[in-house]
Amino acid sequence: MKIPFNKPYLTGNEAKYIDDACSRGHLSGNGHYSKLCANWLVKTIGCKSAMLTQSCTDALEMAAILAGINPGDEVIMPSYTFVSTANAFVLRGAIPVFVDIRPDTLNIDETKIESAITSKTKAIVPVHYAGVACEMDTIMFIADKHNLIVIEDAAQAIFTKYKGQFLGSIGHLACLSFHETKNIISGEGGALLINNDRLNERAQIIHEKGTNRIEFTRGNVDKYTWVDIGSSFLPSELTAAFLWAQIEESDRIIKARVGLWQNYHCSLEHLEQNSDFRRPIIPRDCIHNGHMYYLLLRDNTQRDSFIARMKEKGINCVFHYVPLHTSPAGQKYSRSGELPVSTDSALRLVRMPLWIGLEKFQSEILEATHSTILELTTRNKPN
Repeated sequence: MKIPFNKPYLTGNEAKYIDDACSRGHLSGNGHYSKLCANWLVKTIGCKSAMLTQSCTDALEMAAILAGINPGDEVIMPSYTFVSTANAFVLRGAIPVFVDIRPDTLNIDETKIESAITSKTKAIVPVHYAGVACEMDTIMFIADKHNLIVIEDAAQAIFTKYKGQFLGSIGHLACLSFHETKNIISGEGGALLINNDRLNERAQIIHEKGTNRIEFTRGNVDKYTWVDIGSSFLPSELTAAFLWAQIEESDRIIKARVGLWQNYHCSLEHLEQNSDFRRPIIPRDCIHNGHMYYLLLRDNTQRDSFIARMKEKGINCVFHYVPLHTSPAGQKYSRSGELPVSTDSALRLVRMPLWIGLEKFQSEILEATHSTILELTTRNKPN
């Protein structure tokens, strides 16, 4: 494929910092680079504390434990998300309750949350799709009213702001991803952000495999032991060192991605006005991070034809999630009603290539996009 969908960006300092981590002689988690990254997240995002994890999936699983999720509990979330959002809670014996998404942002429809709440509801998990903020004021109001915990799935949303506040600093807990397809990467990797002080001490225990090792390293106990459930959530110092190289250039990385996003958006405005597809919509109160650029085409047939024709031109465009409520595991483990916006959007959405270095190819992509959409539109016009 001449123009891939994604191409991981390297700053040039990753290997240097990995070498430095090796020379320091501490390769397991919570070393020098882990602390640099965690402290930066706290200072920059404004959360109370941050803990690196091996993935956003790990962060979600930690959040489920911290939220006290037990068998039979219900957790409200969108169906249009990655499987980890639901899996983290199913592993605790909970039932994901899927609600529909908004047709504009494709985020959870905050107006449908309250009607899904029952006596078994324990948490709400808003997913900030494509690095665009959910309507957090309404979600936090509903959560406070019903005494529910809010866990932001901000896997795609680092540096996104909602009413001037960084996502990840609003919910009681939040989860980030540093997977190679995200804006800031470490190959695999994630972080759990904590905004409720009473959860912090237990989070440290869960993070350290259920032991009180943190107390031992601080000299508060003469040996550490098993005190709670937990798992091996810590990434190695090699992962953290790679991540630190990315964090150092995070402002430039985000600026470059937003520039690519904006070039798509401006260049396709006129075509949108004269064709049957839709560009992304960014609410007035949201500053996005340029994570993803997508188009919503007329229907599934047109979307699949678009992907095939772009592939013929050497450009890899891809679809996104299969809604979880339609999946075999979703039907087995979850509860939902009809979710027409989720189902319809999944059939029509196509993601465009977006990675640093795409600048030299973007005019070619845009020319191919224009000609392909015009071809598909003309071909399907009635005689």
